[in-house]
Amino acid sequence: MSHVDTEVRPSNFIRNIIDEDLSSGKHNHVHTRFPPEPNGFLHIGHAKSICLNFGIAKDYQGQCNLRFDDTNPEKEDINYVKSIQEDVRWLGFEWAGDIRYSSNYFDQLHQYAVELIGKGLAYVCFLNSEQTREYRGTLKEPGKNSPYRDTTPEENLALFEKMRKGEFKEGECALRAKIDMASPFMCMRDPVIYRIRFAHHHQTGDKWCIYPMYDFTHCISDAIENITHSICTLEFQDNRRLYDWVLDHLDDFQAPNRTRQYEFSRLNLEYTLMSKRKLNDLVTRKLVDGWDDPRMPTIAGLRRRGYTPASIREFCLRIGVTKQENLVEVGMLDACIREELNEHAPRAMAVLRPIKVVIENYPNMQPETITAPSHPNNEAMGTRELSFGRELFIDVEDFKEEANKHFKRLVLGKEVRLRNAYIIKAERCDKDADGNVTTIYCTYDADTLGKNPADGRKVKGVIHWVEASTAKPAEFRLYDRLFTDENPAAFETVDEVINPQSLVVVQGLVEPSLANAPAEKAYQFEREGYFCADNKDSTADHLVFNLTVPLRDTFS
Repeated sequence: MSHVDTEVRPSNFIRNIIDEDLSSGKHNHVHTRFPPEPNGFLHIGHAKSICLNFGIAKDYQGQCNLRFDDTNPEKEDINYVKSIQEDVRWLGFEWAGDIRYSSNYFDQLHQYAVELIGKGLAYVCFLNSEQTREYRGTLKEPGKNSPYRDTTPEENLALFEKMRKGEFKEGECALRAKIDMASPFMCMRDPVIYRIRFAHHHQTGDKWCIYPMYDFTHCISDAIENITHSICTLEFQDNRRLYDWVLDHLDDFQAPNRTRQYEFSRLNLEYTLMSKRKLNDLVTRKLVDGWDDPRMPTIAGLRRRGYTPASIREFCLRIGVTKQENLVEVGMLDACIREELNEHAPRAMAVLRPIKVVIENYPNMQPETITAPSHPNNEAMGTRELSFGRELFIDVEDFKEEANKHFKRLVLGKEVRLRNAYIIKAERCDKDADGNVTTIYCTYDADTLGKNPADGRKVKGVIHWVEASTAKPAEFRLYDRLFTDENPAAFETVDEVINPQSLVVVQGLVEPSLANAPAEKAYQFEREGYFCADNKDSTADHLVFNLTVPLRDTFS
């Protein structure tokens, strides 16, 4: 059986490496992993990694583990663990076997640290954080050895045991690997591999007061799980030297086909922050409505806004996998969701800024029922029923008392077609004391129901509407970019580039078929954009619709 899925997918340098490893016999299977730290919600950058790691495993008929890098209990939370699981599954992927945690391996990691100490390759250092930075040197100058570097293995084993028993204070000492303080790579200048933290852990409770560092934990966890290809982003490129150094010096991991690390460029997206620390700051300062705010680049935020798993997977496929850092146009993400929703989203009518229309010659006291297609190009989606009556609402921007020939909507003395209904003609209007139009009085032609105007009349404009007595009140949340600059990470604080118009809320009306709109289900509100019912706030008694994306790229 072939290792590769029969579906043709774009190649990249990682797939080329895997193909070579399989053909050479270095590996006879593919086993990847996705190792998030549970200290926040996943964002669109993580989606790229999820699609890459899980996608490769699927295409090569292999496996992908979900492993939580839970070595920093002070910043982690079980709610983040749950949200990450939900995000991975929502994107359409399933992990191999049980969920893994780095904390599953704490006992083994402790023993491997003891092994390095016994070999004279790790030592307990009592320099404080400021002294440690001073001793580390700079990019231009080498570091200098810690005065504790030459402590004997026997003494270090005893000191490390005291660390484990909680006999030192936080920050009083740390276990460091003994590598090379003159290395041109800062990560190799005797990095800390264990530190003291008196913190409750969401998986191990209070068993440990020493916790391993990521660079020590990650490579060993990969090796324990027999990961064949450890794929991470470019910021860990230098750290690959430490990854290999740790495994090179542990007796259990000397097999020639042991796990190797490969790096690809992270996703940098216009008008978007990808730092979980900065995203957490937005949440903490209440500049957004939580991690799942639809303006956030988190998977939960995109989901709440109406993005679909397929659109995100397609976006990740289009941007590709390279080692070249670049800033991806946010329009590419918008194009992916537009293309999918144009094909799959049912149509509906919503009036975001209502103004009343009275059809004076409409004869019926009760509204009539009009049947309209749910999608103009997909009969399989069926039809929906609309109510049409004497009083309607249209959008205030669809009417002018006077206008030039380029305005193809309703004008006094001229005709326009109501979507899926009749042709109407504006006859006169009422105004309030400030001169604002409050009601438009029209006549209609009863012979013009349907798409073809009677008597061969050509009507340039088509506008949307809702019938007054059956329309449902709704709140519309209109989203723009959260930041005004395409590279918000370049600014010292987000306050300099936060967009005060990133959310505008308006109250309007929707057609009655949307009274029970399912959360997250996408609709094209004709001539307005793609919207979905909010998955937190929308109820049958209070409909709330989020703008997913406009029909065209009209964002400021």
